[in-house]
Amino acid sequence: MKIQNTVYFLLVILFSMPSIYSQNTIDIVKKNAQVEMAGTGFLFTEGPAVANDGRVYFTDQPNDKIHVWDEKKGISLYLEGTKRSNGMYFNKKGQLFACADENNQLVYFDENKKINVVFQDFEGKHLNAPNDLWIAPNGTIYFTDPYYHRTWWHDDHKEVQDVQGVYLLSPLGKVTRVISDFVKPNGIIGTPDGKTLYVADIGDNKIWKYTIQDDGTLANKTFFAPHGSDGMTIDTKGNVYLTSGKVWVYNAKGVLIKEIEVPEKPSNVCFGGKKRNVLFITARTSVYTLKMKVKGVN
Repeated sequence: MKIQNTVYFLLVILFSMPSIYSQNTIDIVKKNAQVEMAGTGFLFTEGPAVANDGRVYFTDQPNDKIHVWDEKKGISLYLEGTKRSNGMYFNKKGQLFACADENNQLVYFDENKKINVVFQDFEGKHLNAPNDLWIAPNGTIYFTDPYYHRTWWHDDHKEVQDVQGVYLLSPLGKVTRVISDFVKPNGIIGTPDGKTLYVADIGDNKIWKYTIQDDGTLANKTFFAPHGSDGMTIDTKGNVYLTSGKVWVYNAKGVLIKEIEVPEKPSNVCFGGKKRNVLFITARTSVYTLKMKVKGVN
């Protein structure tokens, strides 16, 4: 009888405790907010990056275009002819950087929309297909380089790098391969203090967490989440947003706190709007928004 009473007592305590999952689910999304379509008619949207004014730039890579979303004015064309830009990110100077895989390059767009090549050809061989990037507070650029064969390449184009890796480009222009043990790296995002980096191995369906050392190299590889995310972002609470079939949200401890269903499979995500409280989702032929209680850090 004592054992039964003890079990009953423990069950009462367990089921009377508030759910961590439900608490966080309520906290991060604005009350009654729904995923809304912001635009459609694209071939494949990717690479959302938020500018200082809150506008979000995103790519339609098969059409070789970059578009801009404004929370009041909607969507407009920024540039056609982008060297097949994919993942993008703004630096502190307001320059838009992109992974441009037409010629396997890292580039940025100046104030006149001119394309400037920042990096290409690691150890004398062309990169695989630069895919996504994140710029640390000190200006160091981390970018992933998986191999996806593109229809716009020449027929004899081949994978020549010995691994599908992750690289850092220092502010002084030095390039170092910092990850070489992934099957296929893809999404990447770091914390605003520049101390932690999250990288997706989409080929192994895992997210890994690293400590960024003083010289920019990575240490303390730690399993974070069981998803192969295409793109990622982070909010001011340290929650990490992944795109794999839907948008998955994990807190900084690696606990799943939210699942966001999207009409189309999401490819990437960031926070936009002047208050950074709109979750902007690229998803195949369309882009979507969701009003949030939390704010993005990028």
